Amino acid sequence: MKSKAVIFRESGKPVVVETIDVAPPRAGEVMIKLAACGVCHSDLSATNGTIPFPPPLILGHEGAGEVIEVGAGVTDFKVGDHVLSSFVTMCGICHYCTIGRPALCDVGARTLYTLPTGDLRTSDATGAPLNIFSGCGVMAEYATLSTRSIIKIPQDAPLKQAALVGCGVMTGFCAATNTAHVEPGAIVAVFGCGGVGLSAIQGAAVSGAGMIVAVDIDDFKLELAKLMGATHTINSKGEENLVKTLKKLTGGGVDYAFECVGSGDLVATAYGALRKGGTAVVVGVARPKDMTSIRTASLTFEEKTITGSYFGSARPREDAPRILGLYKSGKVKLDELVTRTYAIDEAAQAFADLEAGKNARGVIIF
Repeated sequence: MKSKAVIFRESGKPVVVETIDVAPPRAGEVMIKLAACGVCHSDLSATNGTIPFPPPLILGHEGAGEVIEVGAGVTDFKVGDHVLSSFVTMCGICHYCTIGRPALCDVGARTLYTLPTGDLRTSDATGAPLNIFSGCGVMAEYATLSTRSIIKIPQDAPLKQAALVGCGVMTGFCAATNTAHVEPGAIVAVFGCGGVGLSAIQGAAVSGAGMIVAVDIDDFKLELAKLMGATHTINSKGEENLVKTLKKLTGGGVDYAFECVGSGDLVATAYGALRKGGTAVVVGVARPKDMTSIRTASLTFEEKTITGSYFGSARPREDAPRILGLYKSGKVKLDELVTRTYAIDEAAQAFADLEAGKNARGVIIF
């Protein structure tokens, strides 16, 4: 199948759009016709070296579309099903899958730029193989994926909005509901109000948090944060002592702090803003050599917790339909997260806008 795709070929260079070949599905695989794909900061991180993926790489892991062909032995998906891509492959049989933590799947940890089999179904015009972002590579008109990397969703879910649930929304929303288990009345701070941070705000709001403080350096994103449920906002640009400001605003510190940027220094700030017994949740992906320093004694004397959250500690096949149900009932906002849509030939502009912080979420529409 001929397909346009967005490809990262050289670090620090703009992405390119090429016509590629997508091979039919084999056993345990399906081919998807994509309707939409979110332009996620993780895709940008692959192009600048923050996440070390080997080029040439088909980008995209936050896609939604329709199954158009199934491979041998596939019984849990059929032609016509609407699905999301999952950048975490879920084998269903490893230790983490069997204890209900599929975001940490052992197979998923190995499926970084190929299918779970180690094979590729994608090649460029010269016949050279093309790697795929996190087993997906769905920033393309068509993609062949393992059934372990897709999630069935309701047929009536609008695919443009549903695509966001495949990564950004689930990562942020479930960080609040699954990783932190924010309880009613809690005081929450969210650092970074891109697509993930705005979704963490929504997760905290749905959980009944009593105070949600959004922190960012962009007033546009802070206005979006209010729309998503933030009760207070702080533009941290120029703040001399953000921890002191937060503790004064909250009357002593927050119960939960979500770092959604990927900065060791900001993780330390989030941790510092906690009250006794508070929990800092690290959601953002930092550069490999980035470090965080905290006062070790505070772990003992103040019983603070610092924890990571990968994919929101999600159970994707349960949590994606749950979030889409909350969207349908008006309790989760997805329409408002899509600040601009792009044609696939505008991919370079979409990435430039992402890097410039112009969007909550840009979405490529096929």
